[in-house]
This record gives sequence, structure tokens and C-alpha cells, in this order.
Amino acid sequence: MIHVDADSFLVIVLVSAIAALIVGIGGSRVIIPVVVLELSLGIVVGPDVLGLADSDEFINFFASLGLGMLFFFAGYEIDFERIKGAPLKLAAIGWLISLALAYAIGGLLAAAGIVLSLLFTGSALATTAIGTLIPILSDAGELKTRFGTYLLAAGAVGEFGPILLITLFFSADNPLTSGLLLIAFVLIAVLAAVFAIRGVSSNWSAIERTLETSSQLPVRMAVVLVFLLAALATDLGLDLLLGGFVAGIITRLALSGHEVQIFESKLKAVGYGFLIPFFFVVSGVEFKLDALVSDPGELFKVPVFLVAFLVVRGVPAMLLYVRELELRDRVALAFFSSTELPLVVAITTIAINNGQMRGTTAASLVGAAVLSTAIYPLIGLRLRGSREVPEGA
Repeated sequence: MIHVDADSFLVIVLVSAIAALIVGIGGSRVIIPVVVLELSLGIVVGPDVLGLADSDEFINFFASLGLGMLFFFAGYEIDFERIKGAPLKLAAIGWLISLALAYAIGGLLAAAGIVLSLLFTGSALATTAIGTLIPILSDAGELKTRFGTYLLAAGAVGEFGPILLITLFFSADNPLTSGLLLIAFVLIAVLAAVFAIRGVSSNWSAIERTLETSSQLPVRMAVVLVFLLAALATDLGLDLLLGGFVAGIITRLALSGHEVQIFESKLKAVGYGFLIPFFFVVSGVEFKLDALVSDPGELFKVPVFLVAFLVVRGVPAMLLYVRELELRDRVALAFFSSTELPLVVAITTIAINNGQMRGTTAASLVGAAVLSTAIYPLIGLRLRGSREVPEGA
């Protein structure tokens, strides 16, 4: 029997509702993204502050579901027809530059004895939380703009690249084994994609009608695909994030050319209404605040990592997009691209389990990632100001 901390579960659900209530009531006067409120309130109710909630096996299971759905939406929002060409090319080149900068900074920190592993630290620095940014960008009307196209491409590569790093180097005994397992996963995913595309294309009218009934077949099919690929990735020794991300991509491809507004609204209700907020609140609950405030040296690492995020992901944005974006938009792209969290949590967790990172360093990295989620999108939105007309309008 799994022990269920019903009180903590209730507090976490209540906190996610309170965060949404604050944003809903405050409207445009509340400039803080809801995910930041979820994280902050999670820290407040967690064991290091009020002590009203703690995590256990059951709660962590639901948080993992939320993380899987978060990466599903990250994959789902990637419209390859839209980002192909220059946006995707620049994003790939930019991430490789970021990776070089990240490992250089990680090497310097390791040489100075500040961190244990340049590989894990550098990989954590070279991420972009596009899954976290998507609800913020959607609420701000940025997803359909030309700027949004470049940001989606940069974010997609900045999230998918680190997922591949986790898969190849961190999730199995050696890169060769991981590579073979990744190939097997890709082959199965391609077969799933072909089956999904053919099935949806020939039966969409019948499938769509169930959205107005209690069966909700499209939603159930999408949820099955998420957990099927997540389970497959886990069984192969890969990371479940890869499964959720690929499930989102397959769903997007399968629904291409169909009217999906109703479907998307229902799926977002499941993801953003419950599972994804649960992940962010639990991330706040599990944040090791005491590990930071009890050691000034560790606390000092937080702004160091925060600046490192901006350098690693911001420099390519400033250098590569000179012809595509004006200066103000390049600075905004730099701040958006430097927003990090879910993969930082994942990479630091793996690093600690492998004995390659101290718990206090992980707390500093996660703390900086939390601050990046709280600060950088707000700066990016402020820099964007009045947005251009959406593409195709």
C-alpha cells in the first residue's frame, strides 16, 4: 500500500487554485506569471517555511504526470511548417554556441571548486523552458507573432537538445547503449506517428463528434499517447521527458490541417487545470530553501547562476538575429531564451543521484532557475511592449 499524505495533497491542489485565483481576479494588474506564483506559494507552504505540505511517493507521481504534460505541450506547440528554414537553423546554431559557452563556464566553476562536474552544470545552463514559457506567451498574445516564431524555434531546440543530452549521457550506463535505445525509441515513435496520422486523417469527423459527449475520445487518445511514450522511454532506460515531448510532436502532426480549437481547449483544461500546476507547486514544496539561507556562500551562487543563464542563452540571441530582429526584440529574445526550470530540476536530480553534484549546488541552480522564471519573462514582455500583428492576419 502506498501511503497518501491527503493533507499535503489538498494543500498543493488548493495552492494551485489560489495562484489561478490571484491572476484571474487581478487581471492585467497582476504582471507575475501564474507559474511563478505556483512556485512561490509552493515554497511558502513547504517544509522550510510554513510546513503545511511535504512531498511523498504519491505526490511525486502526480508531479511527474504534470512534468510529462508540460513537455507534451512543449512538443505540441512546435509547428515545424512555421519554424522551418531560418528560425530553426538559427536556433540550432544558437544552441550549439550556448552549449560551448555553458561547458566553458562549467569548466571554470569546476576548476575553482565551486561545482563538481562541468558536464552536469554546463548542461543545466544550456536549457530553455519553452514549456514554461508557452502559457505566458499565449496569454500575452506572442505565440502567433513573427517574434514568437523565432522564440518558439529557439525554445524548441533549447529544450529538445538538453533532453537528448540527458538521454544519451545521463540516463544509461554509456552513450553507445543510450544511442541504441534512442534509435529504438525513435523507430517506435515514427510507427506511432504514422499510425496516428493515418487514423486521425481518415476518421477525424467521427472522432471530433465525441468531444461533445462523455467519451471525449480525442482527449483520451492524446493522454494515452503521452503516457505510452513516457512509459516506453522509461522502460528503455531513457528519460520520461523525451516521451512527453515526442507525444506532443506526434499529436501536432496527426492533427495538422484539422480544426482543433475545441480539442485544444479540453486538453489544456486537463494539463493546465490540474497536472501542470501540480508539478510547479510541488517543485516549490521540494525547494531546499534552508540549504541556501544557511550558507552565504551557497546563496551567492544563485545570482552567479542567474547571470550565467543569461550569458549562455542570451549571447547567441544577440549575435545571430541581427538581420531578423531589431535590437529591442533581440534583447527580449535573450531574456525569454534564458528562462529555465524543468530541465534544471531534472539534470540536478540526476547529478545528485550520480554523486556528481552537491545538494547545496543543486539548490542554488534550481533557485536561480526559479528566479529566471520569475524575472526574465517579465523583462521580455516589458521589452516587447506593443506587439506586432499576428502572422497571417
